[in-house]
Amino acid sequence: MRLPVFPLSVVLFPGTPLPLHIFEPRYRQMLTDCLEGDRRFGITPTGADREAPDPGMVGCTAEVRVNQTMPDGRSNIVVLGGVRFVVGDLLEEALPYYVAIVQPFDDEPDSDPAPERADLLRETFTRYAGLVRELSDVEPAEPELPEEPRPLSFHVSAGIDVEAGIKQRLLIERSTARRVEALLMVLPSITTGVERALVVHRRAHTNGRGHERPSLPPA
Repeated sequence: MRLPVFPLSVVLFPGTPLPLHIFEPRYRQMLTDCLEGDRRFGITPTGADREAPDPGMVGCTAEVRVNQTMPDGRSNIVVLGGVRFVVGDLLEEALPYYVAIVQPFDDEPDSDPAPERADLLRETFTRYAGLVRELSDVEPAEPELPEEPRPLSFHVSAGIDVEAGIKQRLLIERSTARRVEALLMVLPSITTGVERALVVHRRAHTNGRGHERPSLPPA
């Protein structure tokens, strides 16, 4: 499959949305071309020694779902992750952006986790997401999680706050069960980090003695 590619330091997962700000002229052109075609491009990591992705790197197709063009030519877009792919050869084309031949792939057949492991992932992530919302002073709400294990694992992978390298390894993984187990290993430590931050956050909302700060009189 021939695909325009956009090397970025963020990781896109199948079935998950991602907002992007497009400002470089070459990627404005890529966006224009995509919107005139099938609205798809690929998001990949940057290469080891250059911006262009190296052959063998794994990325995810991005379908433009929302496009807001500004008067100066920049755009705010929202893309939805599609299929994962392996980068093959970069094509020599008279275009300002990268184009590659890519090979799509999916998880291995019969690699779903045991139902109780998927349920545990759902419960663990729901708790983590609730703590993150509290830390951000957002009203509590149950996250909308897919029922099936594979999309659930991608949704959780997209929703946790970890470094891009860890997310990339989750994207590369071709076993749903192994991805679920990896997430179950990562979630407790990052949940603990959020809990510690919440202790400080809650204290900041009090006067240091467990009471709300008194309101100041109007100036």
